[in-house]
Amino acid sequence: MCLLYCEDKQSSTKSKSSQQFTETIDSTLTKDKEKTNNNRKYPFLTDENAMEFLMEYGKDHKENKVRIVTDFGNIDILLYDKTKFHRANFIFLTKQNYFDYTQFYRVVNNFVIQGGNSDGMNIMKRRQKIGRYLLPPDTKRGYTHKRGAVSMPSSEIENAYKLASPYQFFIVQAPNGAYHLDGSYTIFGEVIDGMDVVDAIAAVPTDKGEWPLENVFIKKVIILD
Repeated sequence: MCLLYCEDKQSSTKSKSSQQFTETIDSTLTKDKEKTNNNRKYPFLTDENAMEFLMEYGKDHKENKVRIVTDFGNIDILLYDKTKFHRANFIFLTKQNYFDYTQFYRVVNNFVIQGGNSDGMNIMKRRQKIGRYLLPPDTKRGYTHKRGAVSMPSSEIENAYKLASPYQFFIVQAPNGAYHLDGSYTIFGEVIDGMDVVDAIAAVPTDKGEWPLENVFIKKVIILD
């Protein structure tokens, strides 16, 4: 089953109140961040500089545990040190508050939940401010798509900018894992607490496009000690 194309999918069944709530959150977050836009601390990321930047960033920011906060509860994740660029990327985006009020926008029960996107235009604006870049696949570290694996689309595909993104991720919810994905997607972490929350999210009703009928927000992602 394809994972990559889902970043651009939109639900045709969204309620106006749901969309208005998303837009209100996006507007508030934008206003909060405008104060710091003129004092940019990090470079605009591109394919030319992203790897070098993340290499150095990873040396200075060694955190490897994060908590995804949702209305369903918390999901704690261990990020693998072996997939150093992907770990550094996730920590960097977390510290930039990128994930605040993004969504688990694709849900397939007994398979995966996929997050890091939203139907709000502000998410696109956040990405534009951070940069346009891809991470190379890192699929030969011995990790598998077991239940609870946290993975990211690879970039060795046609039209990679449309279909793969360092801003999105998915969590394997399938009870028996999803090992057919091994070698095609980069596993860069695993859930260490909160699989019951993953299961609860996976069970929500969805439309035909696998987008939850009621938004499943990632309220924030925080670094754990």
